[in-house]
Amino acid sequence: MRLIQHKNEAYWFYRFLSIFYDKHVNPFFWNKPMRDKALKLANLSSVNLKVVDVGAGTGFTSEGLLEKINANNLTMLDQSPHQLERAETKSVLRSVKKTLGDAEDLPFPDDSFDRYVSAGSIEYWPNPQLGVCESYRVIKPGGIALLIGPIQVRNRIFRLFSDMWMLFPSIQDYFNYYKKAGFEDIKYVFISPEWVKNEPYGIAIAGTKSKSGKSPLVNSIVKNESSYEQMSLIRSLKFLYRFFFGSFFGFIFVPVALISSLKNTKKIRKASKH
Repeated sequence: MRLIQHKNEAYWFYRFLSIFYDKHVNPFFWNKPMRDKALKLANLSSVNLKVVDVGAGTGFTSEGLLEKINANNLTMLDQSPHQLERAETKSVLRSVKKTLGDAEDLPFPDDSFDRYVSAGSIEYWPNPQLGVCESYRVIKPGGIALLIGPIQVRNRIFRLFSDMWMLFPSIQDYFNYYKKAGFEDIKYVFISPEWVKNEPYGIAIAGTKSKSGKSPLVNSIVKNESSYEQMSLIRSLKFLYRFFFGSFFGFIFVPVALISSLKNTKKIRKASKH
């Protein structure tokens, strides 16, 4: 697994990232046009739909959901209390239920929600197939699970950095996760920030649950990592190595996005003058 594709490492990564995530990181990788395009796949056709936002973080995706559903029908879940604390400072999210939890072991009964949404979370899941099976389990028959995440980078140099950081599944991986979990009527769209050219940056994929209960695949999956594992000396040394080097490779993407975004803005300004 990648260096930050572990629950403890991701927990501490966001402990620091949450301080400046909303203003200085999120706008480059997950913006409103991308969010609006992705959320259409969830078919949020009624304000009364009961929705869970898994890996909700500081609530950017949740804010988009509240444009379509009532606040008392939305539950935000994240393993990071620091991210959820940031979400609590936003007035629009103050009345939304917030729960600490694990995307691979959701603290909800079977068939609990009409919609499941998760944006920018799968890249940190040690076992993505288990997380997708959990999305199947907690929605009702006929419900839709929407997953939004990055896709494998084509550029070899950027792929090296991304693979050292976190999980960037291939497009086929996403389809396999959904098909194996038991979803039907699978749909998708590609999404990208403006500074990414010539290839999609991410994917939004949605599927419909056909039968009540757990995913047919769930009994064959072994859970291989728990949140907040007790630290032995060896485990602590591995954690420090993965956390510091993984964070380094992750933060490389921020100046790359900033420079590319500035170049794109200059091109738009030049084109508008002509």
